[in-house]
Amino acid sequence: MAIDGFGPLEFQLVLLRRMADFRPGEVEDAVLRLGSDRTAMREANRRWQAMIRSRGFPRGDRRYRAVLGPPESAGRRRVGDLELRVLRWPVPLWPELRFEVLLAPGGAVFNEWLVRAPGTAPPPLRTLEDLAPWSCTVGDVAAAFAPARPMEGTAPGRWRLAFTAPDADGTARRAVADFTWGLLQEVRTDGGPAAPGTAGP
Repeated sequence: MAIDGFGPLEFQLVLLRRMADFRPGEVEDAVLRLGSDRTAMREANRRWQAMIRSRGFPRGDRRYRAVLGPPESAGRRRVGDLELRVLRWPVPLWPELRFEVLLAPGGAVFNEWLVRAPGTAPPPLRTLEDLAPWSCTVGDVAAAFAPARPMEGTAPGRWRLAFTAPDADGTARRAVADFTWGLLQEVRTDGGPAAPGTAGP
């Protein structure tokens, strides 16, 4: 399934292009695993940006069905007063993850990111040293180091979480994790112990 030659491969390149700002080395390796190159990644991102700005490009879930094909799973989720439709697609680069799209009543996209696939477990997350780039999602980190506080991301497709977690010596430290498309990119700490009971900076 593809629209004008833009299919799952190109969509993965779009995801990687945004991650390259944080993890250029990992992105380079992933692009090669896809049998592609940086030029194709930049072109895929350019085309995607042009398509989503085009009046003729499908909206809502039709956009993703046109590019990725039928979703692997569909369901519903309540967020506050809203009942959202949930659609998920496999992502070959990360077999243990799924690309999830949440649709508000009326069909507008409420959120889109990578999440843990049903039946798969995140890596053990006990200390800051366990938080390796690309190893876990927003949901994984929020569950492991609750209470985590969502923060505004630095650009579309980016999220941040503030939380407190022990370092390798067991000292609690305040930290901020950066995510792109829901996948962990890096973790920064304040360099000092966290105050007991805080959720982050």
